[in-house]
Amino acid sequence: MPSPTPPSPDETADLEAVLAEVADRTRHLAEEGEVEEQPEELPSAESARFGLALAELDGTEHVTGDADVGFAVQSVVKVFALTAALQLVGEVVFDRVGREPSGDPFNSLIQLEHEKGVPRNPFINAGALVVCDVLLDAADDPFGAVAGLLADLTGEEAAVNRTALDAEREGSSLNRAMGHLMSSFGNVHHPVDEVVELYVRLCSVTVTTRTLARAARFLANDGVNPRTGAAVLSEPLARRVNALMLTCGTYDAAGQFAYDLGFPCKSGVAGAVMGDVTGRFGVCAWSPPLDEKGNSRAGRAALHLLSERLDLSLL
Repeated sequence: MPSPTPPSPDETADLEAVLAEVADRTRHLAEEGEVEEQPEELPSAESARFGLALAELDGTEHVTGDADVGFAVQSVVKVFALTAALQLVGEVVFDRVGREPSGDPFNSLIQLEHEKGVPRNPFINAGALVVCDVLLDAADDPFGAVAGLLADLTGEEAAVNRTALDAEREGSSLNRAMGHLMSSFGNVHHPVDEVVELYVRLCSVTVTTRTLARAARFLANDGVNPRTGAAVLSEPLARRVNALMLTCGTYDAAGQFAYDLGFPCKSGVAGAVMGDVTGRFGVCAWSPPLDEKGNSRAGRAALHLLSERLDLSLL
Protein backbone atom coordinates (compact mmCIF):
# COMPACT_ATOMS: atom_id res chain seq x y z
CA MET A 1 0.00 0.00 0.00
CA PRO A 2 1.39 3.49 -0.82
CA SER A 3 2.26 5.77 2.06
CA PRO A 4 -0.72 7.87 3.16
CA THR A 5 -0.70 11.52 2.16
CA PRO A 6 -0.19 13.74 5.21
CA PRO A 7 -3.25 15.85 6.02
CA SER A 8 -3.19 19.53 5.16
CA PRO A 9 -3.40 22.06 8.01
CA ASP A 10 -7.02 22.76 7.04
CA GLU A 11 -7.92 19.06 7.19
CA THR A 12 -6.27 18.75 10.61
CA ALA A 13 -8.15 21.79 11.87
CA ASP A 14 -11.40 20.33 10.54
CA LEU A 15 -10.83 17.04 12.39
CA GLU A 16 -10.04 18.87 15.61
CA ALA A 17 -13.21 20.93 15.25
CA VAL A 18 -15.34 17.86 14.55
CA LEU A 19 -13.94 16.00 17.56
CA ALA A 20 -14.65 19.00 19.78
CA GLU A 21 -18.20 19.24 18.43
CA VAL A 22 -18.85 15.50 18.88
CA ALA A 23 -17.51 15.58 22.44
CA ASP A 24 -19.61 18.62 23.29
CA ARG A 25 -22.80 17.00 21.99
CA THR A 26 -22.37 13.52 23.50
CA ARG A 27 -20.31 13.68 26.68
CA HIS A 28 -23.45 14.28 28.80
CA LEU A 29 -24.32 10.62 28.16
CA ALA A 30 -21.30 9.69 30.27
CA GLU A 31 -23.55 10.39 33.25
CA GLU A 32 -26.19 7.83 32.21
CA GLY A 33 -26.22 4.03 32.29
CA GLU A 34 -24.64 1.35 34.45
CA VAL A 35 -20.92 1.23 35.21
CA GLU A 36 -19.65 -2.35 34.91
CA GLU A 37 -16.07 -1.59 35.88
CA GLN A 38 -14.68 1.34 37.84
CA PRO A 39 -11.12 2.24 36.76
CA GLU A 40 -8.93 2.22 39.88
CA GLU A 41 -7.40 5.53 38.78
CA LEU A 42 -10.77 7.27 39.19
CA PRO A 43 -12.73 7.93 42.38
CA SER A 44 -16.26 6.52 42.13
CA ALA A 45 -17.65 10.05 41.89
CA GLU A 46 -15.68 10.54 38.68
CA SER A 47 -16.94 7.57 36.68
CA ALA A 48 -18.55 9.97 34.19
CA ARG A 49 -15.39 10.20 32.12
CA PHE A 50 -15.29 10.55 28.36
CA GLY A 51 -12.45 10.21 25.86
CA LEU A 52 -12.35 10.26 22.07
CA ALA A 53 -9.35 9.68 19.79
CA LEU A 54 -8.54 9.44 16.09
CA ALA A 55 -5.17 8.07 14.96
CA GLU A 56 -4.35 8.71 11.31
CA LEU A 57 -2.20 6.35 9.29
CA ASP A 58 0.63 8.90 9.10
CA GLY A 59 0.85 9.04 12.90
CA THR A 60 -1.13 12.24 13.44
CA GLU A 61 -3.37 11.88 16.49
CA HIS A 62 -6.40 13.89 17.52
CA VAL A 63 -7.81 13.50 21.03
CA THR A 64 -10.28 15.13 23.33
CA GLY A 65 -11.44 14.61 26.89
CA ASP A 66 -9.97 11.81 29.01
CA ALA A 67 -8.13 10.12 26.16
CA ASP A 68 -5.02 9.41 28.24
CA VAL A 69 -6.72 7.89 31.30
CA GLY A 70 -5.85 4.21 31.72
CA PHE A 71 -8.39 1.41 32.00
CA ALA A 72 -8.48 -2.37 31.55
CA VAL A 73 -8.90 -3.32 27.88
CA GLN A 74 -11.47 -6.05 28.63
CA SER A 75 -13.21 -7.56 25.57
CA VAL A 76 -11.50 -5.24 23.09
CA VAL A 77 -8.43 -7.45 23.56
CA LYS A 78 -10.28 -10.22 21.70
CA VAL A 79 -9.36 -8.47 18.43
CA PHE A 80 -5.67 -8.72 19.26
CA ALA A 81 -5.90 -12.27 20.63
CA LEU A 82 -7.55 -13.36 17.37
CA THR A 83 -4.90 -11.49 15.36
CA ALA A 84 -2.12 -13.25 17.26
CA ALA A 85 -3.80 -16.63 16.70
CA LEU A 86 -4.13 -15.89 12.98
CA GLN A 87 -0.44 -15.00 12.87
CA LEU A 88 0.44 -18.34 14.44
CA VAL A 89 -1.95 -20.82 12.80
CA GLY A 90 -3.84 -18.92 10.10
CA GLU A 91 -7.48 -19.62 9.39
CA VAL A 92 -7.22 -23.05 11.02
CA VAL A 93 -8.49 -21.20 14.11
CA PHE A 94 -11.93 -21.16 12.45
CA ASP A 95 -12.05 -24.94 12.54
CA ARG A 96 -12.87 -24.50 16.23
CA VAL A 97 -14.78 -21.21 16.39
CA GLY A 98 -17.45 -19.86 14.05
CA ARG A 99 -17.88 -16.59 12.21
CA GLU A 100 -21.54 -15.81 12.82
CA PRO A 101 -23.30 -13.33 15.11
CA SER A 102 -24.47 -15.05 18.27
CA GLY A 103 -27.90 -13.49 18.76
CA ASP A 104 -27.50 -14.34 22.46
CA PRO A 105 -25.64 -12.68 25.34
CA PHE A 106 -21.84 -12.81 25.06
CA ASN A 107 -21.61 -15.26 27.97
CA SER A 108 -24.49 -17.60 27.06
CA LEU A 109 -24.13 -21.27 27.94
CA ILE A 110 -27.36 -22.35 26.26
CA GLN A 111 -26.28 -21.70 22.69
CA LEU A 112 -22.90 -23.25 23.37
CA GLU A 113 -24.49 -26.51 24.50
CA HIS A 114 -26.88 -26.60 21.53
CA GLU A 115 -23.96 -26.17 19.14
CA LYS A 116 -21.81 -28.88 20.74
CA GLY A 117 -19.14 -26.65 22.23
CA VAL A 118 -18.33 -24.62 19.10
CA PRO A 119 -18.71 -20.88 19.83
CA ARG A 120 -20.46 -18.75 17.24
CA ASN A 121 -17.57 -16.28 16.87
CA PRO A 122 -14.26 -15.25 18.49
CA PHE A 123 -15.69 -12.10 20.07
CA ILE A 124 -18.05 -13.74 22.56
CA ASN A 125 -16.45 -15.08 25.72
CA ALA A 126 -16.60 -18.74 24.71
CA GLY A 127 -14.96 -17.91 21.38
CA ALA A 128 -12.23 -15.92 23.10
CA LEU A 129 -11.54 -18.89 25.39
CA VAL A 130 -11.07 -21.15 22.35
CA VAL A 131 -8.72 -18.55 20.84
CA CYS A 132 -6.75 -18.57 24.10
CA ASP A 133 -6.60 -22.37 23.90
CA VAL A 134 -5.23 -22.04 20.36
CA LEU A 135 -2.59 -19.62 21.65
CA LEU A 136 -1.63 -22.10 24.37
CA ASP A 137 -1.22 -24.73 21.64
CA ALA A 138 0.78 -22.58 19.25
CA ALA A 139 2.86 -20.08 21.27
CA ASP A 140 5.74 -20.61 23.69
CA ASP A 141 4.55 -17.46 25.49
CA PRO A 142 0.83 -17.04 24.74
CA PHE A 143 0.39 -13.88 26.82
CA GLY A 144 3.53 -12.40 25.31
CA ALA A 145 2.26 -13.09 21.80
CA VAL A 146 -0.69 -10.74 22.38
CA ALA A 147 1.07 -8.26 24.67
CA GLY A 148 3.96 -8.02 22.21
CA LEU A 149 1.55 -7.39 19.36
CA LEU A 150 -0.08 -4.56 21.29
CA ALA A 151 3.32 -3.09 22.13
CA ASP A 152 4.34 -3.19 18.46
CA LEU A 153 1.12 -1.49 17.41
CA THR A 154 1.14 1.23 20.08
CA GLY A 155 4.83 1.74 20.78
CA GLU A 156 4.09 1.31 24.50
CA GLU A 157 4.55 -1.61 26.89
CA ALA A 158 1.42 -3.68 27.51
CA ALA A 159 1.22 -3.89 31.32
CA VAL A 160 -1.32 -5.79 33.41
CA ASN A 161 -3.43 -3.90 35.95
CA ARG A 162 -3.17 -6.13 39.04
CA THR A 163 -6.36 -4.82 40.61
CA ALA A 164 -8.33 -5.57 37.45
CA LEU A 165 -6.70 -9.01 37.21
CA ASP A 166 -7.69 -9.92 40.77
CA ALA A 167 -11.28 -8.85 40.07
CA GLU A 168 -11.36 -10.82 36.82
CA ARG A 169 -10.08 -13.97 38.53
CA GLU A 170 -12.70 -13.65 41.24
CA GLY A 171 -15.51 -13.19 38.73
CA SER A 172 -14.62 -15.99 36.30
CA SER A 173 -17.03 -18.72 37.37
CA LEU A 174 -19.12 -18.49 34.20
CA ASN A 175 -16.03 -18.45 32.00
CA ARG A 176 -14.83 -21.60 33.73
CA ALA A 177 -18.23 -23.20 33.20
CA MET A 178 -18.03 -22.42 29.47
CA GLY A 179 -14.51 -23.78 29.36
CA HIS A 180 -15.55 -27.06 31.00
CA LEU A 181 -18.53 -27.38 28.67
CA MET A 182 -16.36 -26.89 25.60
CA SER A 183 -13.77 -29.27 27.05
CA SER A 184 -16.47 -31.96 27.35
CA PHE A 185 -17.01 -31.62 23.60
CA GLY A 186 -13.27 -31.76 22.92
CA ASN A 187 -12.97 -28.13 21.83
CA VAL A 188 -10.68 -27.04 24.69
CA HIS A 189 -7.40 -28.94 24.86
CA HIS A 190 -5.67 -27.44 27.88
CA PRO A 191 -6.71 -27.37 31.54
CA VAL A 192 -9.60 -24.95 31.85
CA ASP A 193 -7.93 -22.96 34.61
CA GLU A 194 -4.93 -22.30 32.34
CA VAL A 195 -7.18 -21.11 29.52
CA VAL A 196 -9.22 -18.83 31.79
CA GLU A 197 -6.07 -17.44 33.42
CA LEU A 198 -4.69 -16.43 30.04
CA TYR A 199 -8.01 -14.84 29.09
CA VAL A 200 -8.34 -12.77 32.28
CA ARG A 201 -4.71 -11.62 32.09
CA LEU A 202 -5.29 -10.39 28.56
CA CYS A 203 -8.50 -8.61 29.59
CA SER A 204 -6.58 -6.85 32.40
CA VAL A 205 -3.99 -5.14 30.20
CA THR A 206 -4.07 -1.37 30.70
CA VAL A 207 -4.80 0.79 27.66
CA THR A 208 -6.05 4.30 26.94
CA THR A 209 -8.44 5.71 24.39
CA ARG A 210 -5.47 7.08 22.48
CA THR A 211 -3.52 3.82 22.41
CA LEU A 212 -6.52 1.76 21.27
CA ALA A 213 -7.11 4.16 18.37
CA ARG A 214 -3.43 3.78 17.48
CA ALA A 215 -3.55 -0.02 17.79
CA ALA A 216 -6.53 -0.30 15.42
CA ARG A 217 -4.73 1.39 12.53
CA PHE A 218 -3.28 -1.80 11.03
CA LEU A 219 -6.83 -2.94 10.28
CA ALA A 220 -7.39 0.29 8.34
CA ASN A 221 -4.10 -0.22 6.48
CA ASP A 222 -4.51 -3.62 4.79
CA GLY A 223 -2.98 -5.41 7.77
CA VAL A 224 0.23 -3.32 7.84
CA ASN A 225 1.34 -1.61 11.06
CA PRO A 226 1.74 2.06 10.04
CA ARG A 227 4.11 2.67 12.95
CA THR A 228 6.71 0.16 11.72
CA GLY A 229 5.72 -0.72 8.17
CA ALA A 230 5.64 -4.42 9.11
CA ALA A 231 2.83 -6.70 7.98
CA VAL A 232 0.72 -7.81 10.95
CA LEU A 233 -1.74 -9.81 8.85
CA SER A 234 -2.15 -10.37 5.15
CA GLU A 235 -4.67 -8.08 3.50
CA PRO A 236 -7.30 -10.88 3.19
CA LEU A 237 -6.96 -11.79 6.87
CA ALA A 238 -7.18 -8.15 7.96
CA ARG A 239 -10.36 -7.87 5.91
CA ARG A 240 -11.76 -10.96 7.64
CA VAL A 241 -11.05 -9.53 11.10
CA ASN A 242 -12.82 -6.33 10.07
CA ALA A 243 -15.80 -8.35 8.83
CA LEU A 244 -16.06 -10.12 12.17
CA MET A 245 -15.84 -6.83 14.05
CA LEU A 246 -18.61 -5.35 11.92
CA THR A 247 -20.96 -8.31 12.37
CA CYS A 248 -20.02 -9.59 15.84
CA GLY A 249 -17.97 -6.95 17.65
CA THR A 250 -20.54 -5.12 19.76
CA TYR A 251 -22.51 -7.86 21.50
CA ASP A 252 -26.20 -7.97 20.61
CA ALA A 253 -26.07 -4.48 19.12
CA ALA A 254 -23.82 -5.28 16.15
CA GLY A 255 -26.59 -4.76 13.62
CA GLN A 256 -27.48 -1.38 15.08
CA PHE A 257 -23.81 -0.34 15.16
CA ALA A 258 -23.44 -1.31 11.50
CA TYR A 259 -26.59 0.66 10.69
CA ASP A 260 -25.55 3.76 12.66
CA LEU A 261 -21.76 3.79 12.15
CA GLY A 262 -21.05 1.66 9.09
CA PHE A 263 -17.50 0.71 10.07
CA PRO A 264 -16.04 -2.17 12.13
CA CYS A 265 -15.99 -1.83 15.92
CA LYS A 266 -15.21 -3.87 19.02
CA SER A 267 -16.52 -2.88 22.43
CA GLY A 268 -15.74 -3.89 26.00
CA VAL A 269 -17.40 -3.60 29.40
CA ALA A 270 -14.82 -1.05 30.60
CA GLY A 271 -16.55 1.37 28.22
CA ALA A 272 -14.25 1.38 25.19
CA VAL A 273 -15.46 1.13 21.59
CA MET A 274 -12.55 0.73 19.17
CA GLY A 275 -12.95 0.86 15.40
CA ASP A 276 -11.17 1.50 12.14
CA VAL A 277 -12.00 3.20 8.85
CA THR A 278 -10.26 1.71 5.82
CA GLY A 279 -7.47 3.88 4.45
CA ARG A 280 -8.08 6.63 7.00
CA PHE A 281 -7.57 5.98 10.71
CA GLY A 282 -8.14 4.03 13.89
CA VAL A 283 -10.70 5.44 16.28
CA CYS A 284 -11.73 4.86 19.88
CA ALA A 285 -14.32 6.30 22.21
CA TRP A 286 -14.34 5.55 25.94
CA SER A 287 -16.93 6.21 28.62
CA PRO A 288 -17.65 3.68 31.41
CA PRO A 289 -21.48 3.86 31.76
CA LEU A 290 -23.05 1.13 29.62
CA ASP A 291 -26.41 0.66 27.91
CA GLU A 292 -28.60 -2.43 28.25
CA LYS A 293 -26.55 -4.27 25.60
CA GLY A 294 -23.26 -3.73 27.43
CA ASN A 295 -21.89 -0.99 25.16
CA SER A 296 -20.77 2.49 26.17
CA ARG A 297 -23.71 4.90 25.90
CA ALA A 298 -21.61 7.98 25.24
CA GLY A 299 -19.10 6.06 23.13
CA ARG A 300 -21.75 4.69 20.82
CA ALA A 301 -23.38 8.08 20.41
CA ALA A 302 -20.04 9.79 19.80
CA LEU A 303 -18.98 7.35 17.08
CA HIS A 304 -22.41 7.58 15.43
CA LEU A 305 -22.16 11.36 15.26
CA LEU A 306 -18.51 11.19 14.17
CA SER A 307 -19.47 8.83 11.34
CA GLU A 308 -22.16 11.22 10.15
CA ARG A 309 -19.99 14.33 10.36
CA LEU A 310 -16.98 12.76 8.58
CA ASP A 311 -18.93 10.45 6.23
CA LEU A 312 -17.19 7.35 7.58
CA SER A 313 -19.71 4.66 6.71
CA LEU A 314 -18.32 2.01 4.40
CA LEU A 315 -21.79 0.74 3.55
